[in-house]
Amino acid sequence: MIAFLGQGRMGVPMARRLAAAGHDVTTWRRGTGITAAAAVDGADLVITMLSDPAAVREVLTAALPGLRPGATVVEMSTIGPEAVRELRALLPAGVGLVDAPVLGSVGPAAEGTLTVLAGGLTGGLTGGDGADVARCREVLSVFGTVRELGPLGAGAAMKLAVMNALVPAQVLLAETLAYGEAHGVDREALFDVLALTPLGALAERLRVPAAETRYSLAHAAKDLELGAWEGASVAGAARARLQEARAAGLGERDLTAIATHVGGGHRAGGRAVPLNLATVPATNGMYSHAVRVGDTLYISGVAAFDERGEIVGEGSMAAQTEHVYRVIERILADQGAGFGDVAFIRTYLTDMDARAEHGAVRRKFITGTPPASTTVEVSRLFMPGLLLEVDLIVALPPRVTPGGR
Repeated sequence: MIAFLGQGRMGVPMARRLAAAGHDVTTWRRGTGITAAAAVDGADLVITMLSDPAAVREVLTAALPGLRPGATVVEMSTIGPEAVRELRALLPAGVGLVDAPVLGSVGPAAEGTLTVLAGGLTGGLTGGDGADVARCREVLSVFGTVRELGPLGAGAAMKLAVMNALVPAQVLLAETLAYGEAHGVDREALFDVLALTPLGALAERLRVPAAETRYSLAHAAKDLELGAWEGASVAGAARARLQEARAAGLGERDLTAIATHVGGGHRAGGRAVPLNLATVPATNGMYSHAVRVGDTLYISGVAAFDERGEIVGEGSMAAQTEHVYRVIERILADQGAGFGDVAFIRTYLTDMDARAEHGAVRRKFITGTPPASTTVEVSRLFMPGLLLEVDLIVALPPRVTPGGR
């Protein structure tokens, strides 16, 4: 049996391909009411296709009670080799791990023409306890062509290496179009000339930015945040462009929307940019999850409720605190930040006697020197049963500008 823990545009067509190939597949996604542990119970193979390292870590942690000895986890998200190493440490020794991110978007996922970049040969990053890709190669071939790249983490590293070329190239082309527009170059003629160069196929994607999101701008920004190392000037500059476009509200648009963004001369600047994430429970329409102003992020009060508006962990301060901080973690990750970037936390508790229970969970996320903080007791919160609410101010990592630091 295969358990597919996925969400978003890629997860659905990939799960369907498995079922169409005759595999017994149990699927999990947020908001269904099925726990990750229940979804993986009895599965020989567990596949994850999620948004970012924090989401993968959260879901696999929740799945741990259901993982059986001898099962193999195939991590197919784009999370980088460091996060793969962390997963190996998280999983029991009796559970194998293969990293197998893919090249391709929604169309190839549905058609089974993805390129699967697989790592996990014995003797990998963790000193010999990687699972052999051969054990799951037949299943992975349902998605497309499988490239075996070596030890655990090799697939994750290859994926980021490739994205460090492909994503900045599209940002470069967007700037090329903006330069042409500013200097009176005919746009269609420019595309025709670019078609004669090695960049022609990539340029064609930007001729008419995709109306349907195949590879979101937010995911492209995340990939560069994972892959652009210190001193990577080109990838760093492209990352800054994408972070700027994401802050301007283009995160859920296709990456090709960067051409419109750059051509229109948009800048996040000092204006307030509301942010509402698809990866966390929706608001009631009266507020946004967060607002970015330049390099400062203001996160609205986060409470423990799920996608259906129901309370998570009712009656348990520890469970509600864990949920709240997992949501905050996803909001921070969306803006390329982490808990180390938090400048101020304000916590509202309905029972100050439970602050030790709350603090024990909070210290799992806030490590090192803590930020400025205020904790107050309130008689009630906006929904009966909620035990805490947390809002934050975050100093976001500075944008990298071409030629700057």
